[in-house]
Amino acid sequence: MKTTLCALFLASPLLAQTSGVPAWISPSARVILAQPVQVTQVEARIDLADQHATTTLDIALHNPTGRPQESELLVPVPTGAVLKAFTFEGGGSEGTAKLLPREEARRIYDSIVAQTRDPALLEFVGNAVVKSSVFPVPANGTQKVRVTYEQLLEADGARLDYVLPRSEAVEYAVPWKLSMRVKSTSRIASLYSASHEISAKQPDGNTATLSCETKDPGAFRVSLLRETKDEMTASLLAYPDPKIGGGYFLVMIAPPKPKTDAKPILREVTLVIDRSGSMAGPKLDQVKAAALQVIEGLNDGEGFNLIVYNEAVEMFAAQPVIKNAETTRQARDYISALRVSGGTNIHDSVVDALRQKPLEGMLPIVLFLTDGLPTIGQTSEKAIREAVARGNPHQRRVFTFGVGVDVNTPLLSRIARETRGSAEFVLPKEDVEVKVSRVFDRLRGPLLTKPTMRVDDPSRVSDLIPSPLPDVFEGEQILLSGTYRGEAPLHFQLTGAAAGGERKFDFTFNLDKASTANAFVARLWASNKIAVLSEAIRDLGADGATGGTTELVNEIVRLSTQFGILTEYTAFLAEEGTSLAAAPANASRAADNYSDRAMKMRSGVGSVSQEGNLKKAAESKQLNVRNRFLDAKMQAIEITSVQQCQAGALFNKGNRWTDASAAKAERAPDRTVEIGSTEFGRLVDELAADNRQSLLALRGELLLQHRGQLVLIR
Repeated sequence: MKTTLCALFLASPLLAQTSGVPAWISPSARVILAQPVQVTQVEARIDLADQHATTTLDIALHNPTGRPQESELLVPVPTGAVLKAFTFEGGGSEGTAKLLPREEARRIYDSIVAQTRDPALLEFVGNAVVKSSVFPVPANGTQKVRVTYEQLLEADGARLDYVLPRSEAVEYAVPWKLSMRVKSTSRIASLYSASHEISAKQPDGNTATLSCETKDPGAFRVSLLRETKDEMTASLLAYPDPKIGGGYFLVMIAPPKPKTDAKPILREVTLVIDRSGSMAGPKLDQVKAAALQVIEGLNDGEGFNLIVYNEAVEMFAAQPVIKNAETTRQARDYISALRVSGGTNIHDSVVDALRQKPLEGMLPIVLFLTDGLPTIGQTSEKAIREAVARGNPHQRRVFTFGVGVDVNTPLLSRIARETRGSAEFVLPKEDVEVKVSRVFDRLRGPLLTKPTMRVDDPSRVSDLIPSPLPDVFEGEQILLSGTYRGEAPLHFQLTGAAAGGERKFDFTFNLDKASTANAFVARLWASNKIAVLSEAIRDLGADGATGGTTELVNEIVRLSTQFGILTEYTAFLAEEGTSLAAAPANASRAADNYSDRAMKMRSGVGSVSQEGNLKKAAESKQLNVRNRFLDAKMQAIEITSVQQCQAGALFNKGNRWTDASAAKAERAPDRTVEIGSTEFGRLVDELAADNRQSLLALRGELLLQHRGQLVLIR
């Protein structure tokens, strides 16, 4: 019977056996001597009752060999956690476990590293650890282990942050299923995860559930805003960065509570439907069904209109009408009679939709559908964009839908962005009705429209994203990121139209809790910023224009290199032959990519994939640690040779992970540190103090820029 040491947080622990003594080998192991017991899946259930969190981990251990193996398990847990229970299923004697404080956990890590020269465990320096007793895992069998621990979360004003330790290593691949149940004596204003995409439900004001399935690495983070006595609940997370004289911030704002005596904001929806010849068949049938579903989904007393176009533009009514039984019947007959013919006059149809006089007291929304390029009337992309910008006197929100791939994707995205809307693209095998209904369902219960954020001292805050802020609908929140300067408190004022009239909210955020543990804030901002700059370059390519992109491309390459956030245009930075020190050459290559793809490719599958990538990056508030994007054939691409770490990145080239800032130096290291040495122990302490210890889980040598020196770890 062999003995292995397993760790929950590693992708595929490997076994080394020397003279019968178990040794630790992580994914960064250099030698594989046997098949180990492996962690194959983890299910995490979190129960959060006010500030008290109970975490239960069900860990599946698989023995792929033909004989039983003994195994010990190390599970990192937050400092201050209390072990509640430890049980396991399967054959063998009852096991035990104990929780070791972070100081004792560090001694265990150091001991393992000293035996195997593998520093992967040191990624969790600063955490406590649950260490189990030895128990047998049956041959060719799976054993499930359950660990339950409790902790008291520290409140930061109205915000609670829950963090579940997991490996940051980009090669981590164990599937996790996570679920959380929240009960709060105060009303839950909002739930947000910066680390992973979650599905959240809130059946009432004091309870909520969320779920997530992922193979992506990184600690699982959830921030909970609890309603205060103020009219609006808000909180700020900050990451300090002396290099910019301040740092990066993320503001979370829950929507305001409607005034008890205020009437809700009503919607007025205009459906603009392409009935050109190319819409024949299933497309038009789906669009008709979508239109009927939208009208049926409006509440009685809300407004609607229908505009259909080919080379000409026709309207159901000269102005929007109030929904009731009679107007619904008339609209149903009108939609049923639609037939296809002719070309595509996008300019006139969108202009007519925007210049309608809206119904008083309603939020005017346009759902604009087309399956083709503009072919009739004004066909210039720039001219159509300008018509939207200057011809929207009533500030209608336009949500565009490109049906198929033969559409001008940058044009539809720009129309939507210009009007606080969003763009969707329906691929040939997708259902138009599903896409339209999904967007319409989101536009339920407008809570705050035309929101604007002002800063008392504009010189202290810059690069706010998104700009402008989108309208806030039921179940949504405002997430605003940017950079700040100085250490004094920041003062914001949020204004917007809500039920009962214009509302103003004042916020003051202290920066005394800015922490390097909030590095994800900087990376989220950088990801959004790269998308904004890329969209600007894409817009410059209208009507075949070229040039004027040098400054934008240089900034994109700088941010991509610094943060390790790559896109289809900058993925070459991760290639083996690319020198990060060759900034001019890299900028030139990126400029060529932007010219050939972003600027010249305005329609087709490759254009749709670009818009999908840009939309996801611009709107996402979750980390993209594996740098996922769609290529020109709509195939998913991942880059696993770049490790994002804190507000920096490491690139794997020639079996060496090199800090991006160190790669620019192109000189010999100032010192070399051997893993397991006394000097290495001191370096680990320094990296932990800077919250950079996660890079120790990486395979191969590490070349770092560390406290003014180039340090090679090997």
